[in-house]
Amino acid sequence: MSWILPPSASTFAGDIDFLYYVILVITGIAFVVVEGGLIWFMIKYRTRPGRKAEYTQGSTKAEIIWTAVPAVTVVIIGLMSGGVWNDIKGRNSVPPDAIPYGIHAQQFEWNFTYRGPDGQLGTGDDFSLRNQLHIPVNRPVVMRMTAEDVIHSFFIPAFRVKQDAVPGMLINVWFEATEEGEYEIACAELCGLGHYRMRARVIVHSADDYQRWLADQAAAADDQ
Repeated sequence: MSWILPPSASTFAGDIDFLYYVILVITGIAFVVVEGGLIWFMIKYRTRPGRKAEYTQGSTKAEIIWTAVPAVTVVIIGLMSGGVWNDIKGRNSVPPDAIPYGIHAQQFEWNFTYRGPDGQLGTGDDFSLRNQLHIPVNRPVVMRMTAEDVIHSFFIPAFRVKQDAVPGMLINVWFEATEEGEYEIACAELCGLGHYRMRARVIVHSADDYQRWLADQAAAADDQ
């Protein structure tokens, strides 16, 4: 069913896609049943010459059923999604070995900050790139997000990752890429007239290629 969702490339994708398809099937069945019922009633109880209208008080049993079934379904979906939400967004969900990055969003660009040779983010040897995020494959990473002006939304469709960046707040979002390659980063929050062009790329490297890329960036910084 890849025609519905983009190809998945993160550890989150399987659980999120499963919930999506469960909800899609449930709502699809409900749509068919409701619309089918409407069509059936339109035909069965259509106006006919000489037929008098009938008055009915309804059915308490039917009302209980069509109220209870959606309520139970929503509760079950909520319980199923609660664990997934906690794994992704929970207070203690970020793995301790996640590589930290800084993200500063502003109209209309993403600025990514990388830790330097000292391995610490927020020190003097950090470096930044505009609209370029480089990460290693099969390694958790955590983005420490801030915003300059308005609310932006960090969205990587292939990773099933979406998190708002809010001015005045520091918000963490983490994920782990499972496939090497280049993927799109978009802003999923209307943030102004240039919102449509607030796009960036995430490049997922192998572990060795990522270390070589970091070394090249450090060498380039030393030459400046």
